[in-house]
Amino acid sequence: MKKYLSKLLNKTTSSLSAQLLTAAFLGAIQVFAFAPFQQWWVLYPSFIGIFLLLKKTQQQHKKLFLVSFVFNLSMFVATLHWIYVSMDLFGGMPLIISALLIVLLCAYLALFPSLALWLTYKIPTQSSVIRLLLIMPSVWLITDWLRGWVLTGFPWAYLGYSHADTVLVGFAPIVGVQGITLAILLICACLTLLILKKSQKLASLLILALVMSGYSLKKLTFTELQPAIKVALVQGNIDQNKKWEPNELYPSILKYLELSGVKNSKDNSGNDLITAKKPAETELVIWPESAIAGLEVDMQRFLQSLSLKFTEENKALLTGIINYDVNNKDYYNSIIMLGKLPPGQGYSQTSPNRYAKHQLLPIGEFVPFEDLLRPLAPYFNLPMSSFQRGGAIQENLKFSNSTLAPALCYEIAFPELLRKNVHEKTGLIITLSNDAWFGDSIGPAQHLEIARMRAIELGRPLLRSTNNGITAIYDSLGNELGRLPSNTDAVLRRTVQPAYGQTPYQQVGQTPLFIFCLLSLISAFILIKRKAA
Repeated sequence: MKKYLSKLLNKTTSSLSAQLLTAAFLGAIQVFAFAPFQQWWVLYPSFIGIFLLLKKTQQQHKKLFLVSFVFNLSMFVATLHWIYVSMDLFGGMPLIISALLIVLLCAYLALFPSLALWLTYKIPTQSSVIRLLLIMPSVWLITDWLRGWVLTGFPWAYLGYSHADTVLVGFAPIVGVQGITLAILLICACLTLLILKKSQKLASLLILALVMSGYSLKKLTFTELQPAIKVALVQGNIDQNKKWEPNELYPSILKYLELSGVKNSKDNSGNDLITAKKPAETELVIWPESAIAGLEVDMQRFLQSLSLKFTEENKALLTGIINYDVNNKDYYNSIIMLGKLPPGQGYSQTSPNRYAKHQLLPIGEFVPFEDLLRPLAPYFNLPMSSFQRGGAIQENLKFSNSTLAPALCYEIAFPELLRKNVHEKTGLIITLSNDAWFGDSIGPAQHLEIARMRAIELGRPLLRSTNNGITAIYDSLGNELGRLPSNTDAVLRRTVQPAYGQTPYQQVGQTPLFIFCLLSLISAFILIKRKAA
């Protein structure tokens, strides 16, 4: 690999255009590291290649940033191009406008890692060890953190997600997904040092230490399994084009009832009469995000009747619905629980056993600069795009046998948000989503990959219920227990063991990574000053 990369870079980097094309190629191949491709190894030639390429341009600061930017822009375009599906199918936007908006979004996201690479090679030092082992991983993690926070954040495609099936996943319960990212960057840096024939012994030992540490940590468990419960995740596969039409509300609800083993009929007075079709086999039934495509305030008679029936059958129902606060005139993307619940937690319109989404999706659930954007195109007026936020920290949902930490759709990509809502006695992680907005693209597979990492970080089983896929269940180690194929109406039934306890990451979060960054940058500064003296 050393000879191949050296030859490739020498032949293709003699001009700026060749350098930019090489950078674009090296960035674009990173898409194959993530789901659904899961070829994690491509990250290594990608980063080694860009490190060697930037070494050639480090004396020209404008060119240095341009090459870095093209590398990261191509990475984000290749990885996030699927966002165009929602614009094309549901936004009513011309193709050229959709493409332009995707490029603008990716250009914005590319600024963060590009700044990291630019700083890595701009800081004056002749030591490749200081540059690659101390400066680069530190500034990369800092800019990744900024990307996940600035303007509400977009923490998609962290490098660590690609390595859930490698030994490096052992770092996830210790320091989270970004601990894996750090390990990947350090290994890429060490491989680059080996190619450059710099500090080869140190580089070899560090690679060995990271791999062996990950392997050893992967064998550890930090949570204790509890008595099993039977769950049923219902995938309704409701057509997104029809979902919010008023005359489709009850047909879609009847479909969910049918799949759940419940039927809805009328009594002699014309009132809803909900009855079971067969004996209850599950303790917890889960419907996806906004499975009930109506306002909770308007569905009270139906919901009360449904809750009563589930209580009689000794099971609980968890479903997504839209909550409307009639006093403040605010809408919330919510989860409610019905049926068999602990005393004082039973269903009512004001019951505490509910969750309101906190991390809203830009454009889809709120429109930044809406006075400017909403008049531009139908895409900025998608159904239900004016939600209010729930609290950042909320009570776990409860049912008779366990407690649940919920996350709605996009929220599952924010590891710290979920971590702060998981407690020692939280038994399960529940995430509801509706990825029908993105069709048959690679987006839903990436979304599932992200959700799986939350199970590994927090040592809890994860149940993911979606409208049309990918519905899946993972155990507390991130092993898949089952999934449903996309674009099918079906039910995933499994027996799951909740887990109690705390992983190190759950207790301290990313604090060790911040300490690493601080100490690394201080060490780099001291070493650079000493060498200069």
